[in-house]
Amino acid sequence: MTATEHAQARDDFRKFTDQHIAPYADAFHREERTPDTVIKALADSGLLGLSVPEAYGGGGRDAVTLGLLAAELGRACSSVRSLLTVHTMVAYAITRWGSRAQKETWLPRLANGTCVGALALSEPEVGSDASSVSTSAVPDGTEWLLRGHKRWITYGHVADLFLVIGRTAEGPTAFLVERDTPGLDTELITGLVGIRASMTADVRLDRCRLAAGNLLGRPGFGVSHVAGAALDLGRYTVAWGCLGIIDACLQASVDYATGRMQFGIPIKDHQLVRRMISRMYTDRQAAELLCREAGRLRDERDPAALAATSTAKYFAATAAVRCASDAVQIHGANGCGPGYPVSRFHGDAKVMEIIEGSTQIHEVGLAEYAFQEFAAGRRQPPRTEASRE
Repeated sequence: MTATEHAQARDDFRKFTDQHIAPYADAFHREERTPDTVIKALADSGLLGLSVPEAYGGGGRDAVTLGLLAAELGRACSSVRSLLTVHTMVAYAITRWGSRAQKETWLPRLANGTCVGALALSEPEVGSDASSVSTSAVPDGTEWLLRGHKRWITYGHVADLFLVIGRTAEGPTAFLVERDTPGLDTELITGLVGIRASMTADVRLDRCRLAAGNLLGRPGFGVSHVAGAALDLGRYTVAWGCLGIIDACLQASVDYATGRMQFGIPIKDHQLVRRMISRMYTDRQAAELLCREAGRLRDERDPAALAATSTAKYFAATAAVRCASDAVQIHGANGCGPGYPVSRFHGDAKVMEIIEGSTQIHEVGLAEYAFQEFAAGRRQPPRTEASRE
């Protein structure tokens, strides 16, 4: 898509979020739920299936357009952006690793939003070390029996289809598990510090019996291939969602600093307030450039997209925390209460430093990229537009 088309898409996404989500986001946060009407509006507008291939009823849109949608949803409500993230991760995993029957069965439903997807990877004792999942998947004739406990499953309380990672004799393996599978039960987790409307859940699997056709990919490929690809896409949309949080913090801070009077002048005229807003503005510009570069590389199927996505997620998440903290500071005592959205932004931003790879996990990986790229002076000059032609 062209720059003009991307700009139009962003405008369309903003109009949608301003109508259906942003005015109600604080209420979603207080009530700790995303109303069915919001999920239906996303589905009816085709946004849940934005990146699903057109052949299966989706929009078939490029990575940058998906990112722009994640940013606008993140600006309005990080919880709703989380729905886009986990739903798209499941659809992408099926698109890339699913059988023909799995694609024909699930992708049209994921595209039109009649089925909501969720990734069930994390466990009470397993987070970033995804290869250590303890949920067991045991063959029983031509079927599989799953038993285990998944935790922190975003939208797990309402999802219709779970992408579950369980351990087989060959290693971690991916399975598609429908909500109505006997033995599957979910319990809502409340009181989260952020993304409180994401209906995060405990998911328990008690001898869930699955047909052979529920296996996604091959045994042993659950983390290295299926979950790995899904998580990379998740990091990408989270990075853009963090840009949305920064946008929201910046807008709220500019509005408040312009109208709030102290010592006879608007606080925007105090130098230290200006310093916070200038830092916020710079973080916002840098985050978008990193996100756009990651999107461009993804669209070009460039192997460098992996490092670019991690860089964008790391920077955008840490920047979102800085910006949210400064936004609360600019609002003073008002920023600590329920009357202004910056307290919600602060909690949401902190969660972004933890999900889809914690800040520290990304620091470990990015350092390795740096050692590889700069080892023995092998650093190559950056690619220019001319060199890409």
